[in-house]
Parts: sequence; structure tokens; C-alpha cells
Amino acid sequence: MEPDPVALAQALIRCPSITPNDAGAVDVLTAALRPLGFVCHRLRFADPGGDAVDNLYARLGDQAPHFCFAGHTDVVPPGDPRAWSTDPFAGTVADGRLYGRGAADMKGAVAAFVAAVARHRPDHRPEHGSISLLITGDEEGEAINGTRKVLQWIAERGERIDACLVGEPTNPAALGEMIKIGRRGSLNGRLTVQGVQGHAAYPQLADNPLPRLVAMLTAITATPLDHGTDLFQPSTLTLTSIDVGNPATNVIPPQGTAAFNIRFNDRHTPASLEAWLRHRFDAVGGRYDLALAASGGAFVTPPGRLSMLVAGAVERVTGRRPELSTSGGTSDARFIKDHCPVVEFGLVGATMHKVDENIELADLARLTEIYRVILRDFFFTQPA
Repeated sequence: MEPDPVALAQALIRCPSITPNDAGAVDVLTAALRPLGFVCHRLRFADPGGDAVDNLYARLGDQAPHFCFAGHTDVVPPGDPRAWSTDPFAGTVADGRLYGRGAADMKGAVAAFVAAVARHRPDHRPEHGSISLLITGDEEGEAINGTRKVLQWIAERGERIDACLVGEPTNPAALGEMIKIGRRGSLNGRLTVQGVQGHAAYPQLADNPLPRLVAMLTAITATPLDHGTDLFQPSTLTLTSIDVGNPATNVIPPQGTAAFNIRFNDRHTPASLEAWLRHRFDAVGGRYDLALAASGGAFVTPPGRLSMLVAGAVERVTGRRPELSTSGGTSDARFIKDHCPVVEFGLVGATMHKVDENIELADLARLTEIYRVILRDFFFTQPA
């Protein structure tokens, strides 16, 4: 029997797979994929002392070209369940919509992957080429023991992926609006300015770090990092915390700390941004510590065969010609781009991570058809 994307999405939502817990999601997918002929590998990775993450790599066929659907079954916590109109892990259908944590981000798209493959190959017959699913349980978390390690495992087996589609919810308000062909990089920073504690009545006997902290923050926020590039919107620097940790009103604190996040385009790298930050902080002067952590650099799959193929399928099914965008946060496409061309297209993301996360059933049906058309066009329009 052909998998029903609604029933499969409901079964996945009913697995409370809050990162890094699998909660049965891999078993649900394996049970749906094996009857279609997929060879399924459950891959568990863990760092010493860390949480283990269950991932799934399933492949149908062993020949080139190889098309991969990539996504995740882990979800963010639902928050207070009492704030929801329905149980966040019930997979409730009401008024033409499917409710539940992960419906949009991105269990609905994962279910559409499976249903699209079944419709693409209704008799499960072999054909030239291969289709795979790379599903992680670590996308919403630290992304250490998920997609990156599965890709390494695939490469060590001598397998090559020729093209990949990630099912992230890319559409702001309506299905068909947007395809992501890249993402900005993300750099988190923590600046600690050092001083000497003292009495507020005798500032000459202390070294107040706070004026320098303010000056340093002004130096990095007063002007834009850039004005964007041909394929990227402008980079942004956002202050996320300023903390002195001083409950006393008559004490000059010994230090002050600020945290910030930079979302950067392809004009920058983590190394170039660190040099830029230190140059401005050094100009202010004084002692400071700067800790930086990059979760990924800016990347893009230039408009070409894959993005045009996906855009064409989207337009045929929805009537909308999607924008090719690099907006938004990070995704696991940042790891996949080192292995093959990658684009992202999924459901409407307006309710992702929110109370009462939900998707339209009609959108899930259309997304399944879009994925089916993508498979058809990919395998039957291969370049000579």
C-alpha cells in the first residue's frame, strides 16, 4: 500500500523526539521505507560523555546518479502544553490542518519524501540511479552527531551524492514562495572587558570597565558590516546580552560582559570577522577577552540545474515561481554543501517552533507532488 503522507506525518509527530531523543521516529521511518525496497541503516553517534543521537540513512538502488532527500525528525520542546489547543504530540487533524510539534519543522516534509518516492516508483521496480534519505535527530541541537557524521560515514563507504534537497520549511506564508539556495554564516561572540573593582565614591582608585565595554559595543554596532551582495542580504550584528553581575549600587564592578551574534554573508569568514572585531576593540584599548564560536560559514549553491529543476516543479504544482533566497538561519545544508549541490524547499514555516504549530493538509499533498515531480525530472533529464 502506498504510504499516506498525512498518516506518516501523524505517526512521526506522535514520537516526542525532542533533541536528542529519537522516541521511535527512526523505527517509524524504517517501517515505511523497507517495503519500498530501501536498505536502512540506523546510525548512532555520540561523543564521550555526551548524548547519543540516532540517525537514519536509507538508500534505494546503488547506481548513479544519486539523489538525496535530507531532513530531521528531532524537534524543539513544545513549551507549556496547556497553551496548545491540542496535545502537541497527538498529531491532531482539525479544519483541514495537521497540528503538532514538528508538523512544519519538519516531520511533514519527511513524510512527503517517503510518499513521493512511492509515487515515483509505484511498482518498486529498479531504474537507473539511486534515491536516499538522510535523516538526523540532531538538527535542532548541537548538530555534532547528526548529518555531519552521517555524511562522513557515507563517504567512507565510497558513496557519492550527486544532488540533495533539504526539506526545511522555506516558505514564509504560502507554499511555493521561496527556495533556499544558501545560508548566511553564524558567529556567536562573548566579549568580557576587564577592570579593577572599587568604591563608587572613589572612582580614581578603581578601573571601571563599563565605559570601555560601551565604547567597544558602539564601535561594532554604529555602522553596518556591509550592504549585501548579489546573492545575500546584508550581514547583521545583534547584541543578545549585556551582563555586569553587580547587585550593589556603590561598587564599581571588576568586569562587564556582552554577547552578540553575527549573521554574515559571503563577504566574510569567521577569521575575517575576528580580525575586524579585534581591530575595533583594540582601538578602544584596555584589557578584554573575546570568545567566538562559529556554527557555519556563508555558502551558496549558485543558480543552476538543481535550483531550476526544483523551481520548475514548484511552479508546475503551485502556480508560483519561487524566489531563490539565502535568507534565514542555519540548517544542515551547511554540511551537505561540501559533498554536492544542495537546495532547500519544504512547507510554510509561519508556525514552526510556536504553540499550535500546524500545516495545511492541502500543502502536504502539494509538497508530496512537488517532490515526485522533482524526482521525475532529475532522473529523466540527466545531462549527457
